[in-house]
Amino acid sequence: MSLRDRLASDAWQLRLTRGMQVGLAGLFAVGLAEGNTGILVNTAVAFGVSLLPAVLERDYDIPLDPGLTLWITTAVFLHALGTVGVPFAPGNFYTTLSWWDSVTHTLSSSIVAAAGYTTVRAVDEHSDAVRLPPRFTFAFILIVTLAFGVLWEVVEFVVAEAAALAGTGTVLTQYGLADTMLDLVFDTVGAVVVAVWGTAHLTDVVGAVADRLGDPDR
Repeated sequence: MSLRDRLASDAWQLRLTRGMQVGLAGLFAVGLAEGNTGILVNTAVAFGVSLLPAVLERDYDIPLDPGLTLWITTAVFLHALGTVGVPFAPGNFYTTLSWWDSVTHTLSSSIVAAAGYTTVRAVDEHSDAVRLPPRFTFAFILIVTLAFGVLWEVVEFVVAEAAALAGTGTVLTQYGLADTMLDLVFDTVGAVVVAVWGTAHLTDVVGAVADRLGDPDR
């Protein structure tokens, strides 16, 4: 077996996932030590999301292979890590590294796009009465992802303003209109990636969700 195959094996992907989950626990401890509400909330939510693949597979028989689990965990881990301060720097990764926000938005939006793709393809496969052309599927994924992106930006703005009024630490931060527009651009990039290559990696998940919908003739 080649080095590439070993590094991309299911076992290694699971190890990386577990390592990031341990890392999230460590980041939560950092938040406790610093009394930082933003770190605590973001790392706790990220850890909860990282457990979702196991819950979906155990309780709903929806198969999420190690690669998909690693994809989801990487997205939430990088977001949580971005809220933590950079050693020897005055801010965190989001404020210190200009490209960090773009990377996390692309990964997060790709997960939203994957959920949208899975839903629309499952409905399409579930019943012969429904036929969704590829162009519609592509447009649907873009619309769902951008709608979620806009909603997220609104939530960021509201939470940041509420924290400012209350005089508490920020959980989410809004950096202005230019940042919001750039975020939506990278949301679109994540959506396009899933719309173009989703079939290759989400077929099993689509089939499982379609089966969960039950008998279309009942």
